[in-house]
Parts: sequence; C-alpha cells; structure tokens
Amino acid sequence: MAFDSLREFIEKAERENELIRIKEYVNPYLEQSEIADRMSKQTGGGKALLFENTGTAFPVLINALGSEKRMKIALGVENFDDIGNDLTALLSKISKPKESLWEKLKVLPELSKLASYLPKTGKGRGRSQEIIHRQPDLSILPVLTTWSRDGGPFITLPQVITKDPQTGIRNVGMYRMQIFDKDLCGMHWHRHKVGARHYAEYKKMGLKMPVAVALGGDPVCTYSATAPLPDNIDEYMMAGFLRKKSIRLVKAITQNIEVPENADIIIEGYVDTAEDLIWEGPFGDHTGFFSLPDWYPKFHVTCITHRKDAVYPATVVGIPPMEDAYIALATERIFLPAMKMSLVPELKDMNIPVAGVAHNLTLISASKSYPGQAVKIMNSLWGAGQMMFNKMMIVADENIRIHNYRETAQILSQNTEPANDIHFSRGPLDVLDHSASHFAYGSKIGFDAMRKLPEELSDNQAKKEIDFSIDAEKILLLKERYSEIREININLLNNQISVVFMSIEKQKKNHFKYLTERLLKENSLSRIKFIVFVDFPVDIFDIEMSTWIFANNIEPLRDCIVSSNPEHLVSHLFIDGTRKRSDWDNFRRDWPDIVTSDTETVRLVNEKWEKYGIGEFISSPSEKYRILALSKTATVENNE
Repeated sequence: MAFDSLREFIEKAERENELIRIKEYVNPYLEQSEIADRMSKQTGGGKALLFENTGTAFPVLINALGSEKRMKIALGVENFDDIGNDLTALLSKISKPKESLWEKLKVLPELSKLASYLPKTGKGRGRSQEIIHRQPDLSILPVLTTWSRDGGPFITLPQVITKDPQTGIRNVGMYRMQIFDKDLCGMHWHRHKVGARHYAEYKKMGLKMPVAVALGGDPVCTYSATAPLPDNIDEYMMAGFLRKKSIRLVKAITQNIEVPENADIIIEGYVDTAEDLIWEGPFGDHTGFFSLPDWYPKFHVTCITHRKDAVYPATVVGIPPMEDAYIALATERIFLPAMKMSLVPELKDMNIPVAGVAHNLTLISASKSYPGQAVKIMNSLWGAGQMMFNKMMIVADENIRIHNYRETAQILSQNTEPANDIHFSRGPLDVLDHSASHFAYGSKIGFDAMRKLPEELSDNQAKKEIDFSIDAEKILLLKERYSEIREININLLNNQISVVFMSIEKQKKNHFKYLTERLLKENSLSRIKFIVFVDFPVDIFDIEMSTWIFANNIEPLRDCIVSSNPEHLVSHLFIDGTRKRSDWDNFRRDWPDIVTSDTETVRLVNEKWEKYGIGEFISSPSEKYRILALSKTATVENNE
C-alpha cells in the first residue's frame, strides 16, 4: 500500500487501534522520550504516540514503526517474507541467462515493472514545499532531547539525501543530526556509510556537498533509508518497489538535489568539506549505551520547507527493546532470501535477537553437506555488507528453530565443544561498539553448533550425552569460596543448557584470567561448557539483560578464554562480559555509561500520567536499569 502522506498512515494506524493521540502539552525536552520509552518496551511494542501539543506548529509522531503490525501496515504486507520472495523472484528473472529471443522478450515485462519503481523527478513544487522558510530556524521544529545526558537535541529519523559527485548516484541514509544553532547541525555519518564516502569524494574535489534531509512522508521511505542495500542502489527505488508505486521527487529550493514530493518536512543545506569538523554527542544510542562525542561534519541549513499539515517524526533509542527492533525484524525477513540467492545458498533462516542490538549477535540455520561448512558460512556472512559488523554468530542445522532461543541454546550446548568448535576472526566492527580495544576494529567469534561429521569430531564430542545438571547445587557453593563471585545463576542447567552466569566484582589487574585459572580446577564445573561473567549488580537471573550486557561488553579474542582440564568431561569457554578499566584491564578508550532517564523526568511523567490519557500506568524502565548506571555524565571514569 502506498501512503500519500504520513497523516494517511496515522489515520490507518488509528483505525487499526495502533495509535494513541496525546492532547496534553508534552515537552519535547526529555518528557516525550520518557513516555515513548515506557510505551515501546510493552509486549509487542506498544502503541504509536502522536503528541498533538508540542509547543510548536508541528505534532510529533513517535514509535510509528514500533510493532510488527505497524511495520506490516507501513510496508503493505501480511508477511515480511512475501517481500523478500518477491524481490528475489524479480532479480532471478532478470539475471537468469537468456538463450533465445523468446526468453529475452519474456523478461521485458519484468524490466518494465522494475522501471516503474524508479523515482520520478517532476516539475514545479511538491507538497513538501507548500511552506518555505528561506531564513531557516530549526527551533520551529519540536526536535527531541531524548536523555538528560545527551549533548543536545537530535533529529533522529531523517532521510539524509546525498549524491556521488562523479556518478550522480543518490544515497539515502539515516544519520542522526545534533542541532547546534538555528541553521547548524552535526552530520553523524559513520566511516562505513555511503554518505561518508560521498563526503570524502567531495573533499578530494575541493567542493561543497549539497545535502537534503527529508522527514516523514510515506513510512516506506523512512524504512528504506535504514535498509542494508548494496552500494549504488537507490533507496527511493527500494521504496518504490515496496509501495508498488514510484516515489515522486522535486527539485530542492536552494540546493542542486531532489527531494520527495510528499515528505512532511525538508531541511536543505550543505557540508563544506574544507571546514573544520564539530564535536558532536554524546547520544543515548540503540545499543543501550551512550555513543560518546567525536568529530563530525557541519551541516549548514539554507532552507526549511514543509507541508501545511506537517507532522514531525522521531524515534527514541536506548536499552532494548525499542522501535528499532521491529525495523530490524522487517529487514531480517526481507533480505534473507536475497542473501540465500546471492551469498549463502545453504542458508535456511536467520535471527537477530533484540538483546544483540543488531550487530552483536546473529543466529543462523543452514543445511550441511561437508565438514567445516559452518566456518564457511561464518566467513561468507562476515564479508557481506552490514553483516561485517556482526560480533557473535551461532550456526546451527536447518531443522533447528533458531527463533526459539531455548532450543537454540540446547543445540549449542549439545553440538559445540569449545576447544574444537569455536572460531575467531578479525575485521571491522560497528562504530558504536564500545568494547573493542581499537575504534571500529576488533575480533569476532563464531560457534559451530551444527551436527558433526566424523572428520570434525573431537574426543569429547564422541562421548555419550552429558547430564549438565548433575553438579548444579555444588556450583552454588563457589560463592562461599570466592569472594569476588557475588551471584551464580544455574537455572539454565535444568533445561540442558550448559551455561552458567556469574556476577562478579573484579578487584585487581588481570582478575578475569586469574579467576578463570582457578575455576578451571573446580570439579563442580567439569560438565559446564560456557561460563559468563558480568559485573555485579547486573541481574543474572534476567537472561535478556545479561545477554545484552555481555554481548555489548566483549571483544572476543581479548575477553574469551577457551580452556581444558584433562579431568573434565568437556572443555570450557570463559567469557568476560564485565566493564573494562584502564588500571585492571589495560583498556585505553573511554567507556560509555548505560542509558537511563534522570529521576526528575521520571517523577514528572509519573505525576502527569493520568493527564496524558494513555491508559493504565506504565512504570519507567529506567527504574530497573538505574542501578547499573555509574556516572552523572555519559562517560564512566576509566579507573572506577
């Protein structure tokens, strides 16, 4: 379904009981985001929120795509898999070798269909240009300041439009934008993104870079800006494919660039590549930790245009789950068939758990026909587009239901022998990965959880199935013998999952290695394959929280120790998922704090809750996580 405007999507969501209108004045400074955080963490993602009284002429829409149902409404489908299947069917017909004239003629309708999805540039002005502000002032927009420790207000749901200066090929990316003045923003494009590459090309040529930022319009445009498309594939063509109708573009007012005709708001401007960068951030990010300040280009605003009835769209990110989890779910399902067709033909299914915040953890199921196939799959995916940022990958057989995390963990426990079936690699990491010793570069870990062929079996794997729960109660006694161990969770052992979580208080240099060497001698751990450490007071009985924490906090080659004790029935993987310090861990980068709301904002929202008309009271997620926050700023002191 093609939505002609964001308001049309709002009306559809409201008819489907997927949206709440809030008429009470709600401040874009901290208050709106606190409400959105509470709503987005409800089962299924909660409702979309339309704040109608924002102190500006523009209502604010938050959590628009924050449920599976609303994502399907936005994309006009009943099943995400249908999109992926349609996409690969189209590509297959076009790319298949044609041996006869008749076969070549038969593909013409498909080419015509593809051409119909291409964006069309029209003459005149669009609805996104009904109101023109030639003396731009960003303060007219209700831009959110999401967290009290953020560097300022950020535009969080932009479609940033740039063009390659040599080929003219367009890119539409989603890069947050911090507002510094009425006509000045930071442009936070990461070094791996196409927008950053375009910037580098303009810089080589000594040219200013025209940029336009679209807000709102058909939600498929917003989604497409996040999609992991190959370089030089126009995101607005993807949007046209999704809506089965091309995106109409019009010429920007002050820049040589095209913008969507039906967007709600357009911000036009340029980046002067000869200009000094600006210190941007911090920002409470989708990892659940702050991304810390760094140098990014300045975006100078030359014009703001908008519809007469424009809505300002925003998203709030922080500790998962939040709206971005449902965007990632759609991406996972849409691009799975294409990955199978072009990259990993044995691929059966893929799952990106919410606790893995997109790049930390990926589960794969695939068919197996030869030894070492799991490693081949790991290497193939680590070399593919945004999968290059993945840090932990588990590969299981095609019959495993990887969306069932208990079943996946049981198969991992059964089929993976740490000394034999764990594989490390190095490569690029996401810029937001705070745990790597070096910025955006580090190590990865792959778990081969597939059934083993004779050539792959270790001595331990040839043994009979092991009862992992037999020494469970003895493991709890370790708390009495090791003062640094504060809590032990053995509950997973009852489900034949060979994982024990321990919360610890590190007390000295190289404590992880020291503790590992001592625990390796403990007979009570002789059947346990995976021992995961996190900092006390992380609630290790909350597996989702513990996984989110340790997955964020590890660099595998540095923080994982594979060890064997000849007297033990299995080998072991010890994982240090604690915070890293300069004095005890020789960690030289700044460490970010966990994202939480300040107590005053939580109190304000609690007091005003009935006025919002949202319904039953929802407590603040920050109350649960504040015990983990260590600083009054976004950065934790490196030796505390």
